[in-house]
Amino acid sequence: MDEQYNPQKIEENIQHDWEENNSFQATEDVNKEKFYCLTMFPYPSGRLHIGHARVYTIGDVISRYKRMQGKNVMQPMGWDAFGLPAENAAIKNKIPPAEWTYKNIDFMRNQMKRLGFAYDWSRELTTCSPSYYRWEQWFFIKLYEKGLVYKKNAEVNWDPLDQTVLANEQVVNGRGWRSGALVERREIPQWFFKITDYADELLNDLEKLEGWPEQVRVIQKNWIGRSEGAEVKFAIEKSKEHLTIFTTRPDTLFGVTYIAVAPQHPLAKQAAENSAEIASFLEECKNIKVAEAELATMEKRGLPLGISALHPITQQPIPIWVANFVLMEYGAGAVMAVPAHDQRDFEFAKQYELPIKQVIIPEDQTIWDFAKGAFTAPGELIESDQFTGLTSKTAIPQITEYLENHGKGQRKIHYRLRDWSISRQRYWGAPIPMINCETCGFVPVSEEDLPVILPENIEFVGVGSPLKSMPEFYETICPKCKKPAHRETDTFDTFFESSWYYARFACKKQDKMMLDGRANYWLPVDQYIGGVEHAVLHLLYARFIHKAMRDLNLLNSDEPFTRLLTQGHVLNQGIKMSKSKGNIVDPDILIDRLGADTVRLFIIFAAPPEQNMEWSDSGVEGAHRFLKRVWAFAYEQRETIIKQNHSHKSMVIDWDSAPASQRDTLRQIYEILDLAKFDYERSQLNTIVSGCMKLFNLLVKIPDEDPEIQAYIIHLGFSILLRLLAPIAPHISHQLWQDLNYKGNILNAAWPKSNPAHLKIDTVELVVQINGKLRTRIKVPSDANENIIRDIATQDVKVQQTIANKEIKKVITVPGRLVNIVTGEK
Repeated sequence: MDEQYNPQKIEENIQHDWEENNSFQATEDVNKEKFYCLTMFPYPSGRLHIGHARVYTIGDVISRYKRMQGKNVMQPMGWDAFGLPAENAAIKNKIPPAEWTYKNIDFMRNQMKRLGFAYDWSRELTTCSPSYYRWEQWFFIKLYEKGLVYKKNAEVNWDPLDQTVLANEQVVNGRGWRSGALVERREIPQWFFKITDYADELLNDLEKLEGWPEQVRVIQKNWIGRSEGAEVKFAIEKSKEHLTIFTTRPDTLFGVTYIAVAPQHPLAKQAAENSAEIASFLEECKNIKVAEAELATMEKRGLPLGISALHPITQQPIPIWVANFVLMEYGAGAVMAVPAHDQRDFEFAKQYELPIKQVIIPEDQTIWDFAKGAFTAPGELIESDQFTGLTSKTAIPQITEYLENHGKGQRKIHYRLRDWSISRQRYWGAPIPMINCETCGFVPVSEEDLPVILPENIEFVGVGSPLKSMPEFYETICPKCKKPAHRETDTFDTFFESSWYYARFACKKQDKMMLDGRANYWLPVDQYIGGVEHAVLHLLYARFIHKAMRDLNLLNSDEPFTRLLTQGHVLNQGIKMSKSKGNIVDPDILIDRLGADTVRLFIIFAAPPEQNMEWSDSGVEGAHRFLKRVWAFAYEQRETIIKQNHSHKSMVIDWDSAPASQRDTLRQIYEILDLAKFDYERSQLNTIVSGCMKLFNLLVKIPDEDPEIQAYIIHLGFSILLRLLAPIAPHISHQLWQDLNYKGNILNAAWPKSNPAHLKIDTVELVVQINGKLRTRIKVPSDANENIIRDIATQDVKVQQTIANKEIKKVITVPGRLVNIVTGEK
């Protein structure tokens, strides 16, 4: 054993040993409880920064702990390799996106290995590999055959810089989530997944996800946005047409004073043909912010179309306006505006001096002050014909029933969730396996012709997709009629790849089918780790795809991830680390100087996993000093520990007669062990490091009344310390376990067991008060009754000096805590 701690040498040797022995390869074993731990796989952007290192270390610590618990652990890793940054890098560096991507993967894989992550690299997958996206294309065709895929012209979010369509979730503050460009609205043909067919199940099954953060469940619930209400028909004056409008508040129907339609609505387009003002307004609206959060806060603008609708009950005319706050994609692109009872409608009405008609009053009959804004709460109906006097709760079903009976509306459940637009007008993505034939229409690629391979060796010079100018790619033959046809040049949204990768990990080297029976052994993922920013995008899509795979009999589970941990960000001087801010910390530099175990230890110790972590150079140095102290102690005590490993001294120790101080040290060691297990189970990992430090300090200061017992406690305590540290700092733990001749390989060592007999406390310390003021502390037997406690307290020297000649009136004891002696004059 070396006297000095040399992490670089140790880590290189240990990592080589792990690789040579395939230490982390997982196989199915029905006799063991499985544990599938997965951290969201990375985009191969070039190199890992400390934020990556944090999230992957958290997952690795959990995996290694579960292995020590006797679980059959699988922890794979792969690469979410398609995406826009590769195209941007190709333009900048004048190399194909594929070449840039594969180079990055090789570099980042080596970085992960240097950090000592216990990954089963035999399961590594890359989403840009045809062997992966072949099955994605196959799955797409199966969903198409099942009626869950369709193509239509749609108003989309268009990123003018990246020249591609964005899902609603990919628009952040009105800008593209990657490029930052202001998003425009365009109408182009798009492929869609019918995720809305699963809306109810996606919503209801959130209740099953007890291992998910409540925040994420609430975000998904709100995004799905189930609401019950009525679909109301408003006839258009002097026309056979009508508007169908959904509302959750039929009780406010008599307060409608205008109707607002989206700028893309046919009525607005029709009016624009005869009005330059309206046409100009519609043109302006093409570039308005499209995220709903932005629509809620932006200035409300509109114009009257010069036409009216008829109220479905009173037949009174209601003016129709075009407004920039109405989305064509939601409902039918029209809203019934009730300014007295909706704040957005109220603001618009005030701006354009439209009528505000109150039809709901507070149930306590108080007069509402509209200077404060709209009255949006339920209440009692007024000026509502035969429904006047009803409460909102009673009026909603009655008005809905009236509309149904008179052919003016119907009950309706509405979802905020929209179908998933999966077309992207980009090159670097998986080709959509569809063929457009003039005779047959859209036809899926034949299964025997899969995969449709994306050409990789291309010259990428600008925005847009080169596939559109490559006849060798898009010219093909229709599988049905055998006539010339055109292949689809759109590629899949990259979130499709990341929505099923976790299942493919379970079926390594499977080239005959998408998934096999091994997926049912490993799934669902027991612990999933990643950022809360994926609450809607990735996590919702993965849940949908999982249920779709289940319904195609590819899986037998309902949900992909049982437990979810969302880690906090890494901050540098209070600012989130990012390349754009130039405040990245490179883990390779730290590994070269201090070792991977130091980096891992600091990452885990600095903050609870769910909270933000502030980077600290001094904190890293402190972690390194602790590991050096552990190594130095092991070197100093190596002969004692090795000797104990051959003597089984514990078999002859009489603990009842052992010195109390040494029994107390052992008790504290077991208390730390029990608390560490509790913290591991709830992923409160930072306090485990605190426990290791406390345990180490106990070992350094073990009382030496009985040298044999001292040696035993050092041996036992250090073995517990190494096993507590092993998931967090695996290299030093592995090396010391081996050097000190502990049994076997620490990778296969069981989690240490507590000993209840040693947790028994012989004495407890009590506070002694005299007339409510603290005077001293005493130790009493843990099983002492009140009489014994009273005697010990009153006979204490400091107590005797304080009470002097005073009379003890009463002694109050609080078990396990204090004694209060009440005195008075004799």
